[in-house]
Amino acid sequence: MRLLFSPSRYPIKTLFQLARFPLRIYSSPLPPTRRSSNPMAIPPKSAAAVIPIEEGLATRFWNKFRGESALSLYSPFALCLASGSLKIDTFRHYIAQDVHFLKAFAQAYEMAEDCADDDDAKLAISELRKGVLEELKMHNSFVQEWGSDCVKESPVNSATLKYTEFLLATASGKVEGLKAPGKLATPFEKTKIAAYTLGAMTPCMRLYAFLGKEFQALLEPNELNHPYKKWIENYSSESFQASALQTEDLLDKLSVSLTGEELNIIEKLYHQAMKLEIEFFYAQQLIQSTVVPLTKEHDHAQDRLMIFSDFDLTCTVVDSSAILAEIAIVTAPKSDQIQPDGQIARMSSAELRNTWGLLSRQYTEEYEECIESILPSEKVEFNYEALHKALEQLSDFEKRANSRVIESGVLKGLNLEDIKRAGERLILQDGCISFFRKITKSENINANIHVLSYCWCGDLIRAAFASGGLDVLNVHANEFSFEESVSTGEIVRKVQSPIDKVQAFNDILQDCSNDRKNLTVYIGDSVGDLLCLLKADIGIVIGSSSSLRKVGGQYGVSFVPLFPGLVKKQKEYAEGSPCIWKGQSGILYTASSWDDIHAFILGW
Repeated sequence: MRLLFSPSRYPIKTLFQLARFPLRIYSSPLPPTRRSSNPMAIPPKSAAAVIPIEEGLATRFWNKFRGESALSLYSPFALCLASGSLKIDTFRHYIAQDVHFLKAFAQAYEMAEDCADDDDAKLAISELRKGVLEELKMHNSFVQEWGSDCVKESPVNSATLKYTEFLLATASGKVEGLKAPGKLATPFEKTKIAAYTLGAMTPCMRLYAFLGKEFQALLEPNELNHPYKKWIENYSSESFQASALQTEDLLDKLSVSLTGEELNIIEKLYHQAMKLEIEFFYAQQLIQSTVVPLTKEHDHAQDRLMIFSDFDLTCTVVDSSAILAEIAIVTAPKSDQIQPDGQIARMSSAELRNTWGLLSRQYTEEYEECIESILPSEKVEFNYEALHKALEQLSDFEKRANSRVIESGVLKGLNLEDIKRAGERLILQDGCISFFRKITKSENINANIHVLSYCWCGDLIRAAFASGGLDVLNVHANEFSFEESVSTGEIVRKVQSPIDKVQAFNDILQDCSNDRKNLTVYIGDSVGDLLCLLKADIGIVIGSSSSLRKVGGQYGVSFVPLFPGLVKKQKEYAEGSPCIWKGQSGILYTASSWDDIHAFILGW
């Protein structure tokens, strides 16, 4: 059954806003779910209880363009540098390109300082420029250690040139929608150039501060032999972190008096700078093999990438059962309404709400009991067969729960068009659609995508993906039984449990032709996905399900954050170990977002 209701913290009217479903709104909170053991899943008293924290402009842009930061982090160059396996010739070439870039960066700060009309802003920009000059000194120390001038020996590459020209053009006022520099009539107009310039420079500072912290966290305590420790320590240092924050604060300050249109210009400049950073990292000349992106050595004629994904809360923001519950409640007749003859008899909206609540509470209580009953008293070594046997009990429970739902009649009378309309408006996780779309449109990747879901109604899933232009995904889910486009309350049961999911997984692979080598990736978020996650060559967990961690942990499953896991694999690869992805290893990788998954599998 997966979930009767969403584990979201929001009451039902907020779920309507999330799903953008254009029906009447109820303000009563949804009943709890099987994840309500998580304190974060307790519904607030009202939607007003969720008070968003106001973000500054720079922070908002950084969060909005997180996908670009992931692409830089997971670039082959960054991964090799973090692992310490980066060839010294590549690092020398990078330093040379960065020197060219930093000189332009310092010049752009100088030009921005000239445009600022506030003494405090001028002083702040001057201090930031001094920080860039200190970076250049660090780079110069590398050059002196090598005994040769790699800067003179390495001409500026196209990615570096494109980046520096963008920075200097912005600092010169060559920005779309702005007057030519010589025609700026007022100090305020010049100040806008300072704001635009900071908008183009801030993402670089924040990205390097981010990379420095990510890499520093992976250094072993007292590690002395990491060849790029000095570089990492510089960008993870308190002084550099403070400079990045100071740059962001200054951008916020310079943007206070700008119009919405002018803020949009800054956002475009910020985004362009993030994309140029990606180009800069991917332009570095690697002379070694890397474990990223996963598809780098994919041969269309010989290889097949098999992507499997769960749907609810892996791809979606709200669980599909919550959406189906909402449709049922808001389209149900009121208690005093007479239902027309010939239509499927339905409960009133009040009866439906009560029945859903009872079913949900019963499910939650019994689910928690079932999870506890399958846990060994002590943590055991990983054994796939033992875990499979334990989850058979959970599978029996899920099937009984589905039977209760069907027998209750709560799914009777839902209109197929309402379901499809809700699916089209269902909000999916950021980056999910773009990831699948890039795979399906790539001519260089031979890939099959399969969605395995407990969802009661496959039409909802198909509508959700079709709205994003994805009609080619293979959906394996349960289906509603319809009479003249109205649900009968019955479910055509296909995928109800962890055992059903892994059986579908195995059947799909069995049906594949043997003309290519399969590499399987499974992406999921719950206990129901556990067997498939472990069966796949690469299992990626998205989200933070406490029950998944609890069950997996007791059965010896290791949960490894994706980027640190890849850094470790890159170290092993550099030391001569082959990069082999193999299922049933007991290791699962955890990702914070679809951006990380995209960056790892597809790269830029």
